[in-house]
Amino acid sequence: MDAQGRGRADDIDPADQWVLNPNTGEYELRLPPSGAQSGVPRPRRGSPSAATRTRSAPGRDRAAPGRDRDAPGRDREDPGPDVPGPRRRRAEPPEPLPGRRRGRNRPPKKSKAKKIVLWTGGTMALVLVAVSGAAYAYLKHLEGNVQTEDVGGSAKDGFSKDEAFNILIIGTDKRTGAGNAGYGDKNSVGHADTNILLHVAKDRTNATAMSIPRDLIVDIPECKTKQDDGTEKAIKPSESVRFNTSLGQEDRNPGCTMDTVKAVTGITVDHFMMADFNAVKTLTTAVGGVDVCLAKDVDDADSHLKLSAGKHTIEGEQALAFVRTRHSFGNQGDLDRIKVQQQFVGSLMRKMSSSDTLTSPTKLVKLAEAATKALTVDTGIGNVNTLKDMALELKKVPPKNITFTTVPVVDNPAEKGYHATVVVDEARAEPVFEAIKNDVSFSAVKQKEKKEKAAVAARLKGSRSAASEIRVDIYNGGAESGSAQETLNWLQNDEGVLKSSQLGNADTPLSKTTLEYSPDQADQARKLADLMGLSGSAMKPGKSEKNSQGLPAIVLTLGKDFKGAGVPLTAATKAPDVEKSTADKTVCAK
Repeated sequence: MDAQGRGRADDIDPADQWVLNPNTGEYELRLPPSGAQSGVPRPRRGSPSAATRTRSAPGRDRAAPGRDRDAPGRDREDPGPDVPGPRRRRAEPPEPLPGRRRGRNRPPKKSKAKKIVLWTGGTMALVLVAVSGAAYAYLKHLEGNVQTEDVGGSAKDGFSKDEAFNILIIGTDKRTGAGNAGYGDKNSVGHADTNILLHVAKDRTNATAMSIPRDLIVDIPECKTKQDDGTEKAIKPSESVRFNTSLGQEDRNPGCTMDTVKAVTGITVDHFMMADFNAVKTLTTAVGGVDVCLAKDVDDADSHLKLSAGKHTIEGEQALAFVRTRHSFGNQGDLDRIKVQQQFVGSLMRKMSSSDTLTSPTKLVKLAEAATKALTVDTGIGNVNTLKDMALELKKVPPKNITFTTVPVVDNPAEKGYHATVVVDEARAEPVFEAIKNDVSFSAVKQKEKKEKAAVAARLKGSRSAASEIRVDIYNGGAESGSAQETLNWLQNDEGVLKSSQLGNADTPLSKTTLEYSPDQADQARKLADLMGLSGSAMKPGKSEKNSQGLPAIVLTLGKDFKGAGVPLTAATKAPDVEKSTADKTVCAK
């Protein structure tokens, strides 16, 4: 009997016959042992049943004369247990498999989507407030659950497995779905109520989930939205408005929210994923509840959350009430609710990556169904191959190295008395944004730190020449106009690097400043790196060039990161000290 048939016969869910192979990380079909079966094919279609067939009289034997290997009186199509079955005729169709009953059709083949769901069992699902992992959920797009939206140039066309990537996760306050009409503003157009910018490191050792407050005052840039007829509509910019109005207001789409994130942080967003309230309810129910902890009793009249102090397992409506609660935590504002949401997401991630979930294909499929029915993604990641690749990359990040933080803010100085909004704290926020842009981990990933230190030590360790011995050609590779001449003047007049020349623009623009040199110029390169404030990553051992006098010269190319002559260019190798939490730890909401 086939696998599906055996599952039905034994009252076993076929999905539970898929078992995780710890050696390969993939699911394999494991069938329970079945009873011994005869190697002799069953009767052909139209033959009498074996249970009712009687032996034929000798005179009715269908064997041709001379075929004495068929015993007299036995029907040729009912061979004994030790007798081989009849040979197949030339034009005869193949015999059915043993155990195939007459009239039973072959069960439908498992869909490609369901197979991929099983392959990607340990991935995090990115969704709304309750977002975490399970990237396999996106792959249910094949079954028509996931919606896509074209945001034009605001998102990338595809996904690269070899690069760091940034995904904006948006939770809207739109009250669509069963049981949601009573929450908040029932007439909401769907604002960006909860926003998490997820940065996944290039080496997949870590990720940073940075929350963006909905009440952050920002300038929303002009954005273009696709209309139903294929044309584009330009939405005018807005100044000094809440961040949450970057979606829904004035018909803005998620692309406008992505553009606003870039305008505020300088970080390019590659893709978006958006979900509504149902995602929280259905995801938590699919995994059998999420564990949370409260430092005090909570009875919130607005969110209808009522829980005693201590640990609880919540799902469905109660889970939604938990992430919506604001007035019972901290200073009763959105910033403290963000902390609670981050703790909730971390708990959901732990539950989804637990052995209880990963070893149950039935739970995985339910989880995929739950997530995708409330999920919208950009068209750049809306096909099966791209989604599968993203799922497998997300699966590589350990929960302990996923850091949650929030954009550093201060009270809005324009408000007097009661403060309802906040603004970016430029002094504290800029190092956070730079760390994400430079792919720097906020979790203590020792492997990455050792690798970076080793690279810096290898290039900067050694003797230094005198400044007067440095011979260098300077090019502008993307810095502001006049930067090469400014650097030449500074090196010659202030630092004593007299053997320097300014040769105009580089052939190829660079994002970062580089210093190329041959091995015998390493001492000059180290001295120039000290003067310029360059890190070891900016130094490129290899070849130099000959200057106008035919002598070997170091090549200094000023990239877009150049900030001015004499300003150190050392990129961040250590994340700033910010308030944060990680996905592997439980924190009680206060």
